[in-house]
Parts: sequence; C-alpha cells; structure tokens
Amino acid sequence: MGKSVRIIDLAKKMVRLSGLELGRDIEIVFTGLRSGEKLYEEVLSSHEGTLPTYHHKILIASTREERYETVKRDIQLLINAAQDYDELKLVGIMKFIVPEFKSNSSKFEVLDRQKGVT
Repeated sequence: MGKSVRIIDLAKKMVRLSGLELGRDIEIVFTGLRSGEKLYEEVLSSHEGTLPTYHHKILIASTREERYETVKRDIQLLINAAQDYDELKLVGIMKFIVPEFKSNSSKFEVLDRQKGVT
C-alpha cells in the first residue's frame, strides 16, 4: 500500500543489486503483454463494495455470500470440465461462477460475449 513503483525501475534495481551491469552483463527486453496477461487486477467485483475504517485509505471488503450447495455444485462442474481436458468449457464455467471476470488479451475473450455455461 505504499507508493507506486514502475516495473522498469524495479528491474534496473534488481540488476544492480545482483552485481550486474545493465547493457554489459544483461539487457532488459520489452515484450509487451502476453496472451491473457493483464495490466491491473480487480480486487472486488462490481456487485461487491467496501466499508470505511478509521483510516480513509483502508477499506473493508463487503463480499457477496454464496450458499454451500451452490459452491459445492460449482466446484464439481470445474472438476468435471478439468477431467474432460476441455479448456474452453472450464474457463466458461469459471466465467459463469464469476461473471465479472473478463479475459482481456486471450483466446477466451470469445466467452465474454456468450451467456451461460456450455
């Protein structure tokens, strides 16, 4: 929860702390986003909120609750899809369980436009 750090600055510091010299011993290569990689993480879904605390920068997550039977059913669906080695079906089920999740920069983006579980 400190100040933001640029990845390039962190990489340069790691090179220096390793006793190497940038440009002579090692290079930093910018590769861009890989398939499925995200630039930021969503900590809470749009259906969840936060509650204030004594400090204005610290919040308490107000997460949704699920019935045990629902969670048990969803886990079994995931297990079945994993045992079938059906990657698209597996991710489709994960998106059904967490509908707010979007697959930016990946082959699963097609599932973001579909409804329900296949």
